[in-house]
Amino acid sequence: MAKEVSSARPLRRNGFTFKQFFVAHDCCAMKVGTDGVLLGATAPVGGAQRVLDIGCGSGLIAMMLAQRSDTQTVIDAVELEPAAAEQAAENFRESVWAQRLSVFAQDINDYTRQHPAEYDLIVSNPPYFESAVACRDEARNAARYTETLTHKALLECAGKLITPQGLFSVVLPYDIGLAFEVLAHQQGWFSAWRMAVRDRPGKPLNRLLLTLSKQPVEREEHELDLRKSEGVYSEAFCALIADFYLNY
Repeated sequence: MAKEVSSARPLRRNGFTFKQFFVAHDCCAMKVGTDGVLLGATAPVGGAQRVLDIGCGSGLIAMMLAQRSDTQTVIDAVELEPAAAEQAAENFRESVWAQRLSVFAQDINDYTRQHPAEYDLIVSNPPYFESAVACRDEARNAARYTETLTHKALLECAGKLITPQGLFSVVLPYDIGLAFEVLAHQQGWFSAWRMAVRDRPGKPLNRLLLTLSKQPVEREEHELDLRKSEGVYSEAFCALIADFYLNY
């Protein structure tokens, strides 16, 4: 059975302050970053009754979706690494959406067998390196590399967990995202929405936000420059983060 995490420890103030919530991330291998913020700000949560965040880390994306969604939307999160799952539970408990957020410390492959076809929206900021020199610690290694969750397995799990009309949204480095999209098509997914991201005009595309559907759909295409010049966010990115970042 899935083990729901419920922590009574005080929240550590070592993290990132947003307008409506705080994300402690001192116990997580991967810290709050632009990739997670982009996914949390763009994933199509409107109308979703049940949402799942696969590999939730600190819980950032789940809380962003809680802020953006209807008050009746239930958001579950699965995290394999125990310390990260515990920290997500702390962050959820301290948020104003505590009653709608749950985290389960479990392997997504096991979780999938217990929750088929439950979710209208699934999101993931997944591992993306297939192999490389090991990181300095095992938790960071697991967060960055696909040794414990391949992209093929992730797509298979999402396909079993999602409702027939549901959507699956991910963020990945651009080239890896393109390969992920090809693999998804081979597994029967369709591209519903894509946003290619670069740091600023003239720079190469370096991220891909991708939303997949099990139903044939007409694909929407977008591009985003994070900055309009060195150190200055673009108007388009500011519009995405206005409800979340302080001073925007």
